[in-house]
This record gives sequence, structure tokens and C-alpha cells, in this order.
Amino acid sequence: MPKSPRPRARFPFSSTVRALLLAVAASGAALPALAAIEHEDVDRLMQAGKLDEAMAKADAFLKDKPRDPQMRFLKGVIQLDTGKRAEAIAAFTQLTQDAPELPEPYNNLAVIYASQNQFDKARGALESAIRTNPSYATAQENLGDVYARLASQAYSKALQLDQNNTAVQPKLAVIRTLFTPTPPGAKPTALVASAAPERPAPAAKAPPAPVPAPAPTPAPAPAAKVAAAPAPVAAPAKAPEAAPTPAPAPAAAPASTAEIESVVRGWASAWAGQDMERYLAAYGPDFVPGGGQSRKAWEEDRRARIVGKSSISVNIENLVIKVDGQNATAKFRQIYRADSLNISSRKTLDLQRSGNQWHIRKESVGG
Repeated sequence: MPKSPRPRARFPFSSTVRALLLAVAASGAALPALAAIEHEDVDRLMQAGKLDEAMAKADAFLKDKPRDPQMRFLKGVIQLDTGKRAEAIAAFTQLTQDAPELPEPYNNLAVIYASQNQFDKARGALESAIRTNPSYATAQENLGDVYARLASQAYSKALQLDQNNTAVQPKLAVIRTLFTPTPPGAKPTALVASAAPERPAPAAKAPPAPVPAPAPTPAPAPAAKVAAAPAPVAAPAKAPEAAPTPAPAPAAAPASTAEIESVVRGWASAWAGQDMERYLAAYGPDFVPGGGQSRKAWEEDRRARIVGKSSISVNIENLVIKVDGQNATAKFRQIYRADSLNISSRKTLDLQRSGNQWHIRKESVGG
């Protein structure tokens, strides 16, 4: 079991403070401009490593506004970053009671519990986060890693009780590969699960290290080019019959991959530009959000988490597109940056053509 590293102010498990502020605002809580400035000031001091100053400023603010959830959350992160885990647990636990609509405090509690190998408690906290917000992808991934840790413990116990059980060894070996260090030179992902409290755990989150497997875009890239190649071949073929007819025919085959790439990059551009009308229009009428959330609730949640950030960038790398008639799949590595948050994750978009337009009908992370 990897050892727990020194906690950091910006947990890979937790979403940004900005996301927390937006979530609170979306719930109807008041967010005065002056208070928002105070929150930003404390956050900047934390990022600069000036934790004593940040704590002093947070305490001064909370003297007048002791129930402010944003500042209490920030104070909890500072406590965690300075090794005061008991105080941080108390702060986040109290927040789950006073602001139960926020998933972030539950998630950070899970980080602490996982770093202490209390995986049952981590699981409970993450399940609460997901009940609060079923589309909270970070908590979903963290829960998967916690289950993997629990499975590892159970298989190890089974092996201790029956060393002749040959079925357990391979299962245990597979589970352990999920938490092996990232090979030198490999690019770790920003999100980490139960290994995440261990900040070296971007390494512990080795599964994404295999991402170079899907990422060997060199292999898929040719595939995309092959799809484009038929265009010129098809064009000359039909050109003799009628100049006008060949033009549409070649465009259909190659355009399919080109269209998909254009849709995907347009979707990312709308997201980065906080253009919610264009962003939401990228999703088809048959798109069903995860976690049983209604389309309306999902759209409101997306607006709350996107609009208002000072800056967003969504970069797409290693894009691999497969087209099958009226359906297509786009797999890529998404590099998401918003304010001080930087997350790298694998994403899959399933698209479907409706008339002349392609729309997203399913969205999944980690595939």
C-alpha cells in the first residue's frame, strides 16, 4: 500500500473552490461580490503557499460570517494542507450537515479516509457525494478506485485463509496493477482515486498510464487518414459520369470523420467560451445524462458549473474517430483547465447523425 504524501491545498480528488462557489450559488445561497473577493483572496494565498496568511484571513472573515460555506470549505482545505486532519474532518463533516446539497465536502472527506486506509468510510462519503450530485464524475471515479482497494483487501484476506486457492492469485495481481507507480516518462493523469490522497498517486493512478495504449494515435491516426483517402479516389471515379454528381459522393465518406472532428472541437470550443446555447445544442434530444438525472436538471447543473469561471480551456489530444453509417464514436484525452484546476482524463462521445447534423447522444469518462 503506497504511503500517504503530504496533503495539498488543491486535492486531485476535490473540485476547485470555484466549482464549490458556483454550486452554492446554484443552490440559491447568496454570494455577495465583496464575499466573493474575500474567497478569491484566500484562495490565491493558498495557491502561493502562504497558508498562515490564508488562515488568518479566513478566520477574520468567519468572525463576522461564521456560517459562510465557501470560506469554511477553504478553511478545511487549509487545515488539511497543514496536517490538521482531525480539524479538517470536523470542518467538512459539519459542512455536509449545514450544506448537504454540496458534494465537494463529502468528496474531500473520502480523500482523507482513503489516505488513512479507511476505505469503507471513504466509500460511504463518496456514495453520499454521488447521491447529492449523480453527475459528479470525480466522485464516481474515486468510488471505483475505492472499490478496487476494498477488492484488494478482500482477495488478500481470502488468500491468507486459503493459500491453495489458485483462483485468487490472478485476481489479486490484476487489482494490484491498478496501483503500481507510473513508469518514468509517462504522463500521469490529474485525477487520482483512492490512491490520490497520496499525491504521488497520479502515479498510483497507473491505469491511465496505459492510456498511451489508446493514445498511440499514430495507429488510429492512419485510420482517420485512410477514411479521408477514399475521397480523392471516389471523386475521380464518378467524375467521368457527371462532374456535379461526384462532388457530393466523395464528400460523404471523408466528411464523416471530418464532420465528427468539427463537431467535437466545436463542442469543446463552446464549453471553453461558456457559450451555453451552442454547448447544449451539441447534445441531441435523445441524450440521457448519467445517474438518472433529468435533462433539465443536468442542463441547470452544467450552467452552474460552467458560467462564471474567469477562464476555461478544453484541449483535445489523441482524437480517434470511428464512423459506422449514421453513428460515430470519438475517443480522446481531454485536458481541462478552469481557474486553478487542471484535469486530464479520457473521454468518449457517442454521436448520431440527425438529418445533416451530428449530435452527442452519450458521454462517458474513462473509456
